Amino acid sequence: MRTSDAPAPVGPYSQAVATESSVYVAGQLGIDPATGAMVPGGVTAQARQALTNVAAILGEAGSSMADVAKTTVFLADFDDFAAVNEVYSTFFEGVFPARSAFEVVRLPLGGLVEIEAIAVRR
Repeated sequence: MRTSDAPAPVGPYSQAVATESSVYVAGQLGIDPATGAMVPGGVTAQARQALTNVAAILGEAGSSMADVAKTTVFLADFDDFAAVNEVYSTFFEGVFPARSAFEVVRLPLGGLVEIEAIAVRR
């Protein structure tokens, strides 16, 4: 599955794989799909763009952020956890999805945050 409203994958993988019952969205960085470059503005801007990319991919699959059951957040620096939470909380209403968060050694393209999601089709 592919939408031009989210950046092209940076490797041999799909933006998402949709099944009859779920949508698995690959990890999204803070890449602006119009420019193909990481958005400026640090981790807050990158988190916002990553989640915007997730939402665009879900929309292409006929799903939405309201259908997200689980996310995984990868951080280059866990000290950014609170800043990412602030942005993250604005993308969901009602019950938040289950989530895991990890600090990693490095993210592709020097990203500060990467977010993947699993949505359940209802």
